[in-house]
Amino acid sequence: MFIKPPTDLMSKVNHSVLKTLSLCIVLSSFAALRATTAEGTDFDVRPTPLKTPPPDYPVGLKQNRVSGVVALRVEIDETGAVIGCVVTKSSNAEFEQPALNAVKNWKFTPAQKGGSPVKAHFIMPIKFSVEE
Repeated sequence: MFIKPPTDLMSKVNHSVLKTLSLCIVLSSFAALRATTAEGTDFDVRPTPLKTPPPDYPVGLKQNRVSGVVALRVEIDETGAVIGCVVTKSSNAEFEQPALNAVKNWKFTPAQKGGSPVKAHFIMPIKFSVEE
């Protein structure tokens, strides 16, 4: 005998599936992006985040258990300091400013080309997950 689940339960399940698919689509688009030096060429050593205070999670989104991701184009100088940061993609506009505010205070090991530190820019996904 088949028991049909309540309609509101199915609505929640469908909404969760759609959110998960949307997040997968956004994340898969990040995979095709490459980090480059300021001159537009790949570097030998990728920058590595050292100091990464997490972004503030928007209270309303956290209470409603909304997850998301923001893609930021981050530019760092030869010391690893963030000198520029802009949103390139976002699953929810309310996550954008907290992501920008957090990454502007991050510190990286600098990228290297030919053994010397260089300016670099790259795409950095910032994930907001109520599960973490």
